[in-house]
Amino acid sequence: MQKTSRRILRLLPLLVLCAAPVGDVGHDGELCSILPPNDMRIPVRPFSAGFGITQGEFNAVLDRVQEVYGPIISRRGGVLEIQRKWKDSTVNAKAQRITPRYIIEMFGGLARHDAITPDGFAVVACHEIGHHLGGAPRKRGRHWASIEGQADYFAPLKCLRRLFKDGDNLDFVSDKKAPPEVLEACSKAHESPQDRAFCARAAMGGLSVAQMFHSFETSKPAPDFATPDPAIVESTRNSWPENQCRLDTYFAGALCPKPIGAENDYDDPAPGTCTRAEGYAREARPRCWYKPPETILPGLHL
Repeated sequence: MQKTSRRILRLLPLLVLCAAPVGDVGHDGELCSILPPNDMRIPVRPFSAGFGITQGEFNAVLDRVQEVYGPIISRRGGVLEIQRKWKDSTVNAKAQRITPRYIIEMFGGLARHDAITPDGFAVVACHEIGHHLGGAPRKRGRHWASIEGQADYFAPLKCLRRLFKDGDNLDFVSDKKAPPEVLEACSKAHESPQDRAFCARAAMGGLSVAQMFHSFETSKPAPDFATPDPAIVESTRNSWPENQCRLDTYFAGALCPKPIGAENDYDDPAPGTCTRAEGYAREARPRCWYKPPETILPGLHL
């Protein structure tokens, strides 16, 4: 079977996904997705190494998401609903709010993509949770959902930290599954061996997803930790960032040492995050999609 990374993808119109600009109010029922609509399809097939994750791994990740975030969303007066669409060949993942339901749709087609690892799939699930809980910046018009870049940042910053809290993070580092530049940056950003190990694991989960993104645009350079996106936006990008920029965002969230309990705010982008006003650089939201608001002190930005 031909690898999915060689397939030709045609991106379709954006329709009513929440990455598109909205009106004055973000209505229940609008959808957010980790990718633009596309016609790539990966049907169920016998599992073999190098072709995504198994159905057991698919369910194990989503069981953990439900275990961790079901109670959190319940305390907000909502109900987490994870729609497990293993047999669906769609290569995407979606979030939707139909109050009180906090819905994420997870498709087997994406899970079967040859770039996706179990940790990469966890990043995708956390991105969709991030649309619900990631806080500011949000979609225009006081939309219920965090924008794509913020959902990416939230994934390792808060969600993966909760999911991987009791995991085998030290084993991940001891097996040397991350490149030297990742291990070095994580060592500088975090003090404890556990936090450093989590950082490396989360970064590599982000790389898995970024490599999936790259399979849609193979004419562009492959995303790499050693080549951060140099772009600086003039205004915060409401839609999907470039592939390298998204890897930079996953890495920034993994590097940021803010504790899990420092929650994101619905309106203010600063709480619970690493900001440039505090002296953070690579740990802060990348400027390739995020334009920090001006502060009252000249030269300082969030």
